[in-house]
Amino acid sequence: MLLKKKRMSDYIIAFVILISVFLCLVPFLYILSQSFSSNRAIVSQSVTIYPIDFNIEAYKVVFADTSMLYSLFYSVILTVGFVLLALITTILAAYPLTKKRLRGREFFLLMMLFTMYFSGGLIPDYLNIKNLELLNTPWALVLPGLMSVYYMIIMKTFFQSLPDSLEEAAHLDGCNDLQILLKIVLPLSKPALATMSLLYAVFRWNYFQDALFYISDEKYYPIQLKLYNVINISQSFAGENVVVNLPSEALKAAAIMFGTIPILLVYPWLQKYFVSGIMIGAVKG
Repeated sequence: MLLKKKRMSDYIIAFVILISVFLCLVPFLYILSQSFSSNRAIVSQSVTIYPIDFNIEAYKVVFADTSMLYSLFYSVILTVGFVLLALITTILAAYPLTKKRLRGREFFLLMMLFTMYFSGGLIPDYLNIKNLELLNTPWALVLPGLMSVYYMIIMKTFFQSLPDSLEEAAHLDGCNDLQILLKIVLPLSKPALATMSLLYAVFRWNYFQDALFYISDEKYYPIQLKLYNVINISQSFAGENVVVNLPSEALKAAAIMFGTIPILLVYPWLQKYFVSGIMIGAVKG
């Protein structure tokens, strides 16, 4: 009887997961099929989750625009740099807060938590960026969101889950706190680091409002702001020395896929760290 109940619960869980995957996948397939469909099929609204009258005209127009390719490359560099700096900041904030011997630990943590619930608002943020002379610079897209307090708390919790015996043994061997962090804590924290890297990368890649407010120079447009402009301009999309009239939905779909695929390619590289337990066998009983 217990075995039957367990199987039934497994079937129910599998069914719920299948429905969730379906709900997430259908919109993606719909956009993808639109980007490969013909003008006639899009206008007649006959496109569903598979292309009708397959063609790649929309992608030809997108790739003909060198500014789109430049924005994509620039966004990759911006995202990589942002993730590295954000990880360093998050680690340097989270690790000391795990130490009870840190004076004022509760005060520092309380001040960080305060920023999660209260902020100055958009206008003070803009004036702050302007007074710091960061407008129309990549730093305006990096510094304001360099550390998430929520992610810092997650990292702090992970650090606290590591066995104290590892740190005690390292102290006996003559290691200082920085050596313990670099040689012991971080190598054992690969799952947390991979998760934080992905979360920060997705945030930076998808976010465009800061660029919309702080950036007016087109050479500093990230790909999402470029896509925002493509979606909201006229029915005609101009590439370099190319002007092609296509239904706006086809170009919107092709542009969305152009900006979505790169971040999706990151997931397979980090997936293995989400399911493996690095701490298994780290401490012998």
